[in-house]
Amino acid sequence: MTRTLGRSGVEISALGMGCWAIGGPFHGKDGQPYGWGEVDDAESTRAIHAALDKGVTFFDTADVYGAGHSERVLGAALKGKRDKVVIATKWGNMFCEEKKEMDGVDASPDYVRWACNNSLRRLGTDYIDLYQFHLNDYPAEKAEPLIEALEGLVKEGKIRWYGWSTDFPDRARSWADRGAHCTSIQHDFCVVNPLPEVLPVCEEFNLASINRGPLGMGLLTGKYTASSKPLGPDDVRGKAPGWMVLFKDGKATPEALDKLAAIREILTRDGRTLAQGALGWLWARSSLTIPIPGFRTVAQVEENAGALALGALPAEDAEEAATIITG
Repeated sequence: MTRTLGRSGVEISALGMGCWAIGGPFHGKDGQPYGWGEVDDAESTRAIHAALDKGVTFFDTADVYGAGHSERVLGAALKGKRDKVVIATKWGNMFCEEKKEMDGVDASPDYVRWACNNSLRRLGTDYIDLYQFHLNDYPAEKAEPLIEALEGLVKEGKIRWYGWSTDFPDRARSWADRGAHCTSIQHDFCVVNPLPEVLPVCEEFNLASINRGPLGMGLLTGKYTASSKPLGPDDVRGKAPGWMVLFKDGKATPEALDKLAAIREILTRDGRTLAQGALGWLWARSSLTIPIPGFRTVAQVEENAGALALGALPAEDAEEAATIITG
């Protein structure tokens, strides 16, 4: 099962692999955790290879994940396989690799060039297929100078296409309308937290809708219940920032668990696992959606990639689930 990466014309697997978690722990200057806990780089590498074996060709990371570590692990795992994959990464957050600490933001044209060169080095490649602005709520008018800088990187051959990781339709529209090589918008989108505002912009401009959080930060795997132990202090969900609405104080919120209970039977109706049903729901919403579930193990990759053979949920099931969630 494949999809086209927006107006780039590039064909990729309909499922990508989100590489946030394999970066390991990192934090803000205030101690806020932004990783998903300790990781085993060897298992991460095996998982990336398992994804390739299952037909996944799209991998999404960011320079800040693990303060550079995710890019390094992904680049090493894909050595000798570069021509078989499409790599997306992001920039905008500043960080210290040694301290594993985020220490500010920079949206200047000079910084995008500097950040791009560093991502190329960590990934061990001479080009990035999709380069994404990582500052979700950065003002659209202030971000306009970045388009010229990104088009310059395209001309130099350092990047092929670019996009914005934003949940704001006005930001998405501003780049879609002006950027010749803008081909995607990455936005938060899952069945229990649909946030549909950005998808119409993607459809209007033929941009790929890259869905982050497609499994609700783990909620839609079904492994978290009201009686689950709170997640630890090195897990972003253990001290969930305000934008992470499905978890609080290390546990799935009662409201999120209630929503999941209301649609569980629909998502698993045809023998899919809960996670596979959640991915199928996203594919049913639009021909442009490309979910990028995170992973840390081979088992997670194999389950998620198994959704490719099952495809989109039947339209009536997808609509039934959406109606229940939105009321």
